[in-house]
Amino acid sequence: GRSWGGHTDAALMGRAAAGRRMAVRCLLNESRAALKRWLLGGRRGASFSRRHGVASWGRPAGRASGETQTSSPTFGFLFDIDGVLLRGQYVIPAAKKAFQKLTDSTGQFCVPVAFVTNAGNCSRDSKAEELSNALGFKISPERVILCHSPLRLFHKFHDKCMLVSGQGPVAQNARDLGFQHIVTIEDVRKAFPLLDMVDQSRRPKELPPPTTDFPTIEGVILFGEPVRWETCLQLIIDVLLSNGNPGVELSTVPYPHLPVLACNMDLLWMAEAKMPRFGHGSFLVCLESIYKKITGKELKYEALIGKPSTVTYRYAEHIIRHQMESRGWTSPLRHLYAVGDNPMADVYGANLYNRYLQTQAQVNVTAIATDSQGKECPDMKKDSAVSLSCVPSCHSILVCTGVYNHHGDMPADCNESMTETVFHGHRDFHFDPSLVEASHVVRDVGDAVELVFQKENWKRE
Repeated sequence: GRSWGGHTDAALMGRAAAGRRMAVRCLLNESRAALKRWLLGGRRGASFSRRHGVASWGRPAGRASGETQTSSPTFGFLFDIDGVLLRGQYVIPAAKKAFQKLTDSTGQFCVPVAFVTNAGNCSRDSKAEELSNALGFKISPERVILCHSPLRLFHKFHDKCMLVSGQGPVAQNARDLGFQHIVTIEDVRKAFPLLDMVDQSRRPKELPPPTTDFPTIEGVILFGEPVRWETCLQLIIDVLLSNGNPGVELSTVPYPHLPVLACNMDLLWMAEAKMPRFGHGSFLVCLESIYKKITGKELKYEALIGKPSTVTYRYAEHIIRHQMESRGWTSPLRHLYAVGDNPMADVYGANLYNRYLQTQAQVNVTAIATDSQGKECPDMKKDSAVSLSCVPSCHSILVCTGVYNHHGDMPADCNESMTETVFHGHRDFHFDPSLVEASHVVRDVGDAVELVFQKENWKRE
């Protein structure tokens, strides 16, 4: 995180303006090819109201007072998992009651629901099974969006040789996402044993023969926090400094370096411990700092995936729409409600996507279908006639059962006390006070569901 102590009001206003520009820039920088299917958006018209532990219960515009919706829903939920539904292995008590309200007697959801988590060191199937066992009813893998799920869209890297970092079934996860040529950190360590030297017990006892048939690495995917940070940091840096040929020393530092795709930017996450634990964002801070200290240059990302990245929320909207179509719900999707416990991931991401929806309503699609040099993208031109998405808003709902501490996370007066705030977001996401202000703050996921049902005048049939 970065402390904002000593910054002037003008500097903070400048950063806020930069944050607004970031909403569009982050979309364009996260791979146009990946986003072209999801670039059509709508606009919203909701104002933010923040309450410490108390929800605002206003009715949405466009629905008469007292009118109850009981047929086709016009809204969907995006639930975070850790800190909202689970604390490590343990189910948060309000979660089961909340999902009793969301399901019918057969266990079917009565409204569209997706689970959007920054977990990445597991498969979608295993996370769905974990949720099913915890909540007591079947959760299909199609409802689960892991931090790396949108990598399915990054087709230009699928046929390249990619180094993958993380723990769990990272190689299998990469293959399931479409990547065909995978190299793991352990593959590099075994092929080049002289590179991993921090742990003295793992140093080779004899000088190994040189490796001659190792493939040239063409990019790096960071799926999540690894186990041996010192090994991963060393070998990833080696790959970047050698232009994909570890063990080779180049006379100059290659820059721009190989493409790096990073999933999950959470600095911290909440498990059973009283205080938050290091997340993959902490690992990224280490990697960025070491790379800059060695080279004097910034580590650049081809894409940052997972919350708060806009591409993740666009992907989640697609999943919600698919559920509505498969259930025969024909009413237009009007609102998304993102429920999370982390202001810098869940709230920031939902608000950033909400801002994107506003922006997209005012942007000509053909303007987005041009590259950074002003040339038309032929593959986008055929999509330019598609009608804009009808989603007008994405509301952020912050719960107090995880990372968020309603007694100390944000100062009482953001305009006067922002210098006291520590920004836990990623380096490439500029701090903007309005983006970490939740639309609503509630005690737990049960209150979040009840709030949405009240706002939507929804009653289960």
